[in-house]
Amino acid sequence: MKTVLLTLLLVFSLSSFAQCDFSKRISPDGNMYFYMEPAVFYYTKSKELRGGIITDKENYFIALQPIPFPPKPEGRKLKEDLELKLANNETYKLKHYDTQYMDDDSTMQLLYLVDMNDVEDLLKFEATEAKIDMKGTEGIRTYVFKLHKNAIQEQLKCFLKKEDEK
Repeated sequence: MKTVLLTLLLVFSLSSFAQCDFSKRISPDGNMYFYMEPAVFYYTKSKELRGGIITDKENYFIALQPIPFPPKPEGRKLKEDLELKLANNETYKLKHYDTQYMDDDSTMQLLYLVDMNDVEDLLKFEATEAKIDMKGTEGIRTYVFKLHKNAIQEQLKCFLKKEDEK
């Protein structure tokens, strides 16, 4: 019994620790960004949404990777704000910050600036829905989060905890 309890405790602590594994990337403009592996929020055969928190240590961004995504010329036109609904049934508007094509253009990522006034709510409530204006004939694409609803919440906690340790 003690062995099972100890094993479960070890597995839980390792998985909690793994959630706060940071990576870093230097953007073409020379800024350093810290991020965690994107979580899958929504998945079907035809559509997927991955994402998470990215920070430059001054600002926090929600990075979303919608699939399918448009090619570069059309994708660069995606500059509308994000509507993010949380479990408190409030919808938050996050300002579009940047559209990036990465990994030899095999991934498109939309960055939205987190308003510091919304951080407290993002820490308290899970994300339940995101609305991204994909322009063109598709218009607004709504993703109802089915998986990892608390990923934004948990990643933000990790980044803030790291800042508090300094």
